[in-house]
Amino acid sequence: MTALVDALVLGWQGVGDRRARAAMSALGIALGMATLVLVTGIPASGQADLDRQLDAMGTTMLVAQPSAAIDTTSALPLEAAAMVRRIAPVESASAIANLNVPVVRDRYADPNRTAGVTAMAATPDLLAPIGGSLDSGVFLTDTTSDLPTVVLGHQAAAWLGVTTVDFSRPRQILVGGAPLTVIGILAPMPLARELEQSVFVGRGTAEAGFGFTGHPTVVYLRAAESQVEAVRDVLPATLDPEVPGLISVSRPSDALAAQRAAQGTFSGLFLGLAGVALLIGGVGVANTMIVSVLERRREIGLRRALGATRRDIRRQFLTEAVLLSLLGGAAGLLLGAIGCVGYAAVRGWPVVVPLPAVAGAVLGVIVVGALAGLYPAVKASRLSPTVALGST
Repeated sequence: MTALVDALVLGWQGVGDRRARAAMSALGIALGMATLVLVTGIPASGQADLDRQLDAMGTTMLVAQPSAAIDTTSALPLEAAAMVRRIAPVESASAIANLNVPVVRDRYADPNRTAGVTAMAATPDLLAPIGGSLDSGVFLTDTTSDLPTVVLGHQAAAWLGVTTVDFSRPRQILVGGAPLTVIGILAPMPLARELEQSVFVGRGTAEAGFGFTGHPTVVYLRAAESQVEAVRDVLPATLDPEVPGLISVSRPSDALAAQRAAQGTFSGLFLGLAGVALLIGGVGVANTMIVSVLERRREIGLRRALGATRRDIRRQFLTEAVLLSLLGGAAGLLLGAIGCVGYAAVRGWPVVVPLPAVAGAVLGVIVVGALAGLYPAVKASRLSPTVALGST
């Protein structure tokens, strides 16, 4: 421990006594580290923005429903959504059921004008898996699910002539002949266009007023991106263990394949540019340390004459090289992070500086510094004390 402390003290003194040269040497490592942070952080931020856009296209959403060849009103089990949520990679899931009842604006309306509107029994957790949001009003809750209320899909609201929700002047529509109060209108849903033409009734209201048995007809779910295919494979057996072939599951989006291809491209770019950046910095440190050995031959000879061993000399110069690399690496890390934040802010991207890349870069800087100082340290330790003291 004492030898290590002595090496650190001597190494720091050696760096401090030659500040200008140390700064120039550290500059190479700083530029290398800054380049590494930039070439990992900027593409990672761009990839995060790309992932965000691709996620909006539904790369992690799956839809499970009975095959068209069977009775869709009773094919899925009562607790279908709960069964799906028990699959570990599933992040959210919700089930809906077609009530097969007519929907009109009022009793005087022409039913042919709203023939495409479908009444669905839904639960309050529907918005998460379908990526839905509200354009006006509120969605179903545990309380309103048992009340005569309804939420309209974006297209259904347009067909029914309901443009906004005003709770001071509530609007009603007829669902299966029963008047229900409109409490919400959904925004357009690019991930589930078929639901834009639906109106959503709480499960309690559907059971009490429309004879809903509780069997859903469709299950929507979101899964972890890396496990989408695996979840798709087990969904049929989860929903129908006896005859899984009767369950149809949507295919993951082609955007998911594009997303993973982009990730592979970015990863290759990271490795190549990072290696070049560190190599350039290491050459600068090695050059500085070799010159330092040549200029400090008398110092080396004096230390040897006073009892320093070859190991002590090697340790001293290796420590100086590593300290130079760490100082340059810290400066480069700061500059690179500032550059990433600035560039991402200008482009409107989320700021991402991959921590594994930064940790690997710090370790790389230490390794590069040690390798760069290895030859100069060995060369210094082999100097004869008499020859070194006699040099001018």
